[in-house]
Amino acid sequence: MKQLLSITMLLLGLSIAAIAQERFTISGYLKDAANGEGLIGATVQVKGQPVGVATNEYGFYSLTLPKGEYQLVYSYVGYESITKAVSLNYNQKLDMQLKSANVLIQEVVVKATRSEQNVNSLEMGVSKLDMKTIKAMPALLGEVDVIRSIQMLPGVSTVGEGATGFNVRGGNIDQNLILLDEATVYNSSHLMGFFSVFNPDAVKDVKLVKSGIPAQYGGRLSSLLDVRMKEGNAKRLALSGGIGTVSSRFTVESPIVKDKSSFIIAGRRSYADLFLKLSPNEDLKNNQMFFYDLSAKVNQTLSAKDKVFVSAYLGKDVFSAKNFGDGDFKMNWGNKTATVRWNHLFSDRLFANFTGVYSDYDYEIGVPQGAQAFEWKSNIYNYSGKADFSYYLNANNTISFGGNVIHHRFTPGNVGTNGEGSFINAFKLTERNAREYAVYLDNEQTLGKRLSLQYGVRVSAFDYLGGLTVYDYQGEPNQKKLPVNPRTYKAGESVSTYFNVEPRASVRYTLDDNSSLKASYNRTAQYIHLISSSTAASPLDIWFPTTNHIKPETADQFALGYFRNLKDNAIEASIEGFYKTMTNQIDYRDGAQVLLNDHLEGDLLFGEGRAYGAEVYVKKNAGKLNGWVSYTLSRSERRIDGLSNNQWYAAKYDRRHMLSVVGIYNLSKRLSLSANFTYNTGVATTAPNARVEIDGMVVPYNSTGNRNAFRVPAYHRLDLAATLQGKHNALRRWQGEWVFSVYNAYARRNAFSVYFRQNETNPQQTEAVRMAILGSVLPSVTYNFKF
Repeated sequence: MKQLLSITMLLLGLSIAAIAQERFTISGYLKDAANGEGLIGATVQVKGQPVGVATNEYGFYSLTLPKGEYQLVYSYVGYESITKAVSLNYNQKLDMQLKSANVLIQEVVVKATRSEQNVNSLEMGVSKLDMKTIKAMPALLGEVDVIRSIQMLPGVSTVGEGATGFNVRGGNIDQNLILLDEATVYNSSHLMGFFSVFNPDAVKDVKLVKSGIPAQYGGRLSSLLDVRMKEGNAKRLALSGGIGTVSSRFTVESPIVKDKSSFIIAGRRSYADLFLKLSPNEDLKNNQMFFYDLSAKVNQTLSAKDKVFVSAYLGKDVFSAKNFGDGDFKMNWGNKTATVRWNHLFSDRLFANFTGVYSDYDYEIGVPQGAQAFEWKSNIYNYSGKADFSYYLNANNTISFGGNVIHHRFTPGNVGTNGEGSFINAFKLTERNAREYAVYLDNEQTLGKRLSLQYGVRVSAFDYLGGLTVYDYQGEPNQKKLPVNPRTYKAGESVSTYFNVEPRASVRYTLDDNSSLKASYNRTAQYIHLISSSTAASPLDIWFPTTNHIKPETADQFALGYFRNLKDNAIEASIEGFYKTMTNQIDYRDGAQVLLNDHLEGDLLFGEGRAYGAEVYVKKNAGKLNGWVSYTLSRSERRIDGLSNNQWYAAKYDRRHMLSVVGIYNLSKRLSLSANFTYNTGVATTAPNARVEIDGMVVPYNSTGNRNAFRVPAYHRLDLAATLQGKHNALRRWQGEWVFSVYNAYARRNAFSVYFRQNETNPQQTEAVRMAILGSVLPSVTYNFKF
């Protein structure tokens, strides 16, 4: 730690020593000329020099240079770049608006350029998808989906249709930090994983970080998915929406004061339950199966130095069935988030963002009435505050620092009875509270024409709080451990505290104008955990904090990559290798009781994990035909005392080969075609190799004790889509398009799982049965509009 800080101070000292001549700062915001949205990750480059800066999450940039005359190039992927002559002899503010039309302005030259960012930036293991590309890809039942789209990227997978969340580089779904306007989203799925909670009409930017994670972010081991909502059109009133096979959407955005403040409200609802009301079956008429979400955001420019953003999200899945099994049944789950942010410029070089966040994930299951009537409710609450600072020291150094605190409140189960004569007694699982703290320091530095570095450290702490009785757990591996040594702590009293130092470092060495080598290392720590007893996580799985018995998870990841652009940057290609080790990985013993267990810790087992592999990515950005090909070769393994004979075994989400192909072809100005193809090795599972007869019934079982030694058949699927734009009329504001799509075009019955049973005609024979969630062609049509 001391050596790391010494190196950091030395490099900063060298940078400060270089500021001997008179320097001035030019700063401002880069925005979309059409709607006033800030452009995230746009670049401001000194023409002919390896000097530049990227805009932050709010479109702000700051560049400090020696006094003189410069040509500054403002550029962003998918927009026309602008070259502007600047006489830098005093500190200046210069906001720029980028647009796609070719125009010529005094002292400003606008021209089409292609991005070199994948070669020149420090980022590796980073994937960005713009919403235009996401909307052009084929979608399940016409539902444009952020999560399904990122699953076409290298290193990203899922265990199958109907599975909640996604897996990154051999990590569990809870090892992904999912942020919506900086608020944590615990469950990113609607309808048990078929669709995501992100309304595409409300999303501005999607960024997935798999390695080289900046010190600003922590709390998860595998990845960061940073989703930013639109701020609202600051130029004019705009309406948009769509009517689809599964749901309909409507969005309104408008300036409150033009170019000063704006808002956006976006809503979406599915309507399978409305069709059920047309059924002749009276029970089906009263069933419910739908989801909805509502996104809203307001921003206000208070002064040249102050902006305020307020955003919120509310989403819910509702399912209820009459005469389901022996009676009625209901289940629902949802997310609520609220974020308040204040941007303040302390100076032309010092940018600050102060954030307050509230999030609530809740789920509920129950039987409304009868002898088995009950209602189980659970919540996870987060209350957090953070302060992030960016100091643009000079053209070669951008220093980031800050800190945050999060209060976690877990209410894992309140079970009540809501029917007379119920034999179930009401009870409440122990509520748990904890606080998580972190501070960080990070510097992005350019050393000469070819070498750039980003280095920093994050120091995190976790305090498990009282207001409960805690236990130690004793027992043999793979046996239920019994609670012993009870101790009661007062509310707010510290039960156990953990600290972790998390160094981060990235380096980029430019080989020539078209290629570079990059490497990164990051250590991450995770203090809250998802306990799931099934291959595919569900909304009812348990989130649990680090306790006196459950230790924090940690991971160390090394990555190395080669990046190259071809044909004047029309094609970008990369190959990345990674190796990741993990400690305190959590699994469950055979026969564990996961749900409604107040001593869940006694059913958990702990060990180590590792994941390693290589990712190849080739993307074509220009021309009528564009898209990408990604291929991942990887392994993800665990070794946990008490499981699989204490040997390494494949994680339940391990996939050896993953291939994705995305193609988008613009046949004409009005018609575009697109296709997705994906192939994945089947997921690992445990299969029986023997059987035993009990009271005339043959029961298959595994005599070896090896876990996940069997694989279900490989997964592959082809999707197709066509988008037909309405006739263009420059005088008409209404714009419409029809989207026709086919999901699973050749009706592949992909195995979600394989289970074993007695053969109906020969009970002495055990047979394997493939269970497919979606085993047929699924066509859909959607009409989208803008006004």
